[in-house]
Amino acid sequence: MTEWWTYRPSDFLMFSARNWARLLEGAHRDAWPLQLLLAALVLALLAGAWTRPAAATRACLALLALGWCGVGWSFHWTRFAAINTAAPWFAAAWALEAALLLAWAWRGPAAAAEPALRAAGLAVALAAVVAYPLLAPLTGRPWWQAELAGLTPDATALFTAGLLLALPVRQRAWLLVLPVLWLVVGWTTAWLLYG
Repeated sequence: MTEWWTYRPSDFLMFSARNWARLLEGAHRDAWPLQLLLAALVLALLAGAWTRPAAATRACLALLALGWCGVGWSFHWTRFAAINTAAPWFAAAWALEAALLLAWAWRGPAAAAEPALRAAGLAVALAAVVAYPLLAPLTGRPWWQAELAGLTPDATALFTAGLLLALPVRQRAWLLVLPVLWLVVGWTTAWLLYG
């Protein structure tokens, strides 16, 4: 085992870019036409966070919890587990984030977020909804491999982080830990697969 230095980080991935692409396509195929409802929901959440953040906080957090629960179950537990042995642990982390979001929804809104933080959060959430799905066709992949908030992990985590920054949420740092950690995992994986 003297050649340990010859390993690259990509050697530790348990799946290829082709496996990942087929996983995304399968998720889209099985969810169709749920994508249309998800698009309407995330746009409604964005509109609520933009126009009436204090009034929309509880509903936004509760719907984000539903999204985290859904992605944890339908993506990590039922799909990703077939190609990654850590996926059940990811599903548990997503269930934990869903529980935290529900607990914070019950607590209600805090004082208004700072205008700069709110604007940045809305920009991040909008990027998750509009720009993130466009990465697939812009990188030569078909639309069926686009990542959508509420259906796939990276877009959901990015959308959640944006809304948490935009909404008047008490102690939002606690709620941001898992989305940010997932973004590190997801983006590192994407870099290893496609970089």
